[in-house]
Amino acid sequence: MTAIHIVGTGGYQPGDPIPTSEIARLAGPLPEDVLQGLSIERRYWMIDPATGEHRENNSDMAYKAAVRALDSAGVEPGEIDLMILATGTPDYPLPPLVNFVQDRLGLERCATLEIRSGGAGVVQALDIARMYLAAGVHTTALVIGSEAISPVLAPIFLGKDPEAIRMRDRMPLYMFGDGAGAMVLRAQDAPGGLRGAASACIGGGRKPGIHSVGGGTHAPIHEQLKAKRLVDLKVDVVGAGDFTPVMVTEAIRATLARAGLAVDTVDLCLVPEGNVGWMLDSLREAGLDTTEWKALDGKIIDSLSTMGAVGCAAVPLFLDDAWRSGRVKPGDRIMLVGVESTKWIYAGAVVDWTAEAPA
Repeated sequence: MTAIHIVGTGGYQPGDPIPTSEIARLAGPLPEDVLQGLSIERRYWMIDPATGEHRENNSDMAYKAAVRALDSAGVEPGEIDLMILATGTPDYPLPPLVNFVQDRLGLERCATLEIRSGGAGVVQALDIARMYLAAGVHTTALVIGSEAISPVLAPIFLGKDPEAIRMRDRMPLYMFGDGAGAMVLRAQDAPGGLRGAASACIGGGRKPGIHSVGGGTHAPIHEQLKAKRLVDLKVDVVGAGDFTPVMVTEAIRATLARAGLAVDTVDLCLVPEGNVGWMLDSLREAGLDTTEWKALDGKIIDSLSTMGAVGCAAVPLFLDDAWRSGRVKPGDRIMLVGVESTKWIYAGAVVDWTAEAPA
């Protein structure tokens, strides 16, 4: 029976890790209870924190993650005939970032697609690639999630007195990092592979929880240039705390239903913010620690504390870390859940893992 398998993964983060103590020096401290709730010890930035200069860019990171994924799968770049990339922070509005990666891989011809999204985008991309491969339209797919958030953060602290930076402006610096993750998919006549997926935006009528403002066509460019910052990242931390648990709970329930599987058959569940203190507290306070959550107790994995919040990169980057470290093994059934508070979107997929970790 032909199934669509993830045959390799790759991850990349730029520069040296930036500890939370360095963020406090750059932008001022956070209250201790808030800091503990975020649960992030370090993150990686593609900018130089001292100057804001770019040491590389989003397409560089995406390319490096892609190469590592192809190497782990034993697949040559020329074998790729479908590339799908998800990002909310492209090098340019146009051309699509995915085509810069295509060029770097030396592919003169390839079907490409880009999803402008946050944490849910790469899981949506995974399911789109699965459908193309299952239909026989393509044979080998490369799915990438990449994010370059630090350039938007630099104007918040460069040349500023840390004590004068507002608390709401400090929060994103503590939360967000840069990075990329990639997955290689192929059809194989072997048991396992992707079992089913679900996705929905449940934010109709709700204000965005994360809003990247500037550089678009929402207002005249000459008016945008008068703003304090050309691009501003607005994060509704309170709203995310209230509604993210709702998204995660529905994502798990809907994904299991779409795959026709019981929660007790899942060995591991990758939720990028699944183990953070604020999320677990919010689940309990809202009465959302459902039967499914209880069944997944001890099975939730993520790398948020050591890699930071990295948007579209989170699921493939954290998956690569878990696979290479031996946490994910052949025979494991894994649920991948991506959520984003841009307009409150979730996407989930279940995969029966078959790939041996690279030596």
